[in-house]
Amino acid sequence: MGGFRHEPHRYSVSVKGIVIRGGRVLLLQDGHGGWEPPGGRLEPEETPEECLIRTIAEQTGRAVASATIIDAWTRYIDDIDRHVFVVTYGCLPATDADPVASREYRGIGLFRENEIAELAMPEGYKRSAALWFHRLRSNEIS
Repeated sequence: MGGFRHEPHRYSVSVKGIVIRGGRVLLLQDGHGGWEPPGGRLEPEETPEECLIRTIAEQTGRAVASATIIDAWTRYIDDIDRHVFVVTYGCLPATDADPVASREYRGIGLFRENEIAELAMPEGYKRSAALWFHRLRSNEIS
């Protein structure tokens, strides 16, 4: 056979939390001015839920209660030249204390549902936020 060798695609796994507090979604501003939910890369020896709780605490200084998986999708990130498999969870804050962005982010914001569409943010995150707002309304969870 020929020398052609097929390399499988490799994906990083990112676990993100859609945290809604007081009718607003918590987002972090990255170094390029875009917005994203808190969360991060899944480490080999942790569950997605452990990753979610760890990374949100690291990035915002606040604890969350993981609720449910909302969505999963893939995206390509130019900066790291990698495909990422993203899993989003709906979360509720475990405290009323205000979140504070870690040094790796330019800022932090709480956005109303009708403000999300205009943000510089991947469509998958926008869809996840819309789905979590919808589920919270449907279940009358506040």
